[in-house]
Amino acid sequence: MLELNLYSTSHCHLCEQAESLLMSLSEQYDIQWHTIEITEDDKLMQMYGVKIPVIKRTDNNNELNWPFTSEQLIRFLSE
Repeated sequence: MLELNLYSTSHCHLCEQAESLLMSLSEQYDIQWHTIEITEDDKLMQMYGVKIPVIKRTDNNNELNWPFTSEQLIRFLSE
């Protein structure tokens, strides 16, 4: 199973779109993600404040910044 972190904030419509993409791909790919609220951590706010949503693989630390398509996300999951 591929573990991912989804860096996000509440009430972020782009983050909701990213999570919808993950949900749609979870039926085809063995993935699990944890949504991380960046506003609770100053360091995360500095790192991701203007980039969210960001998906990070926990196995190799590669990141995919918004905007991305489902095709780009599939490639990212297959790396």
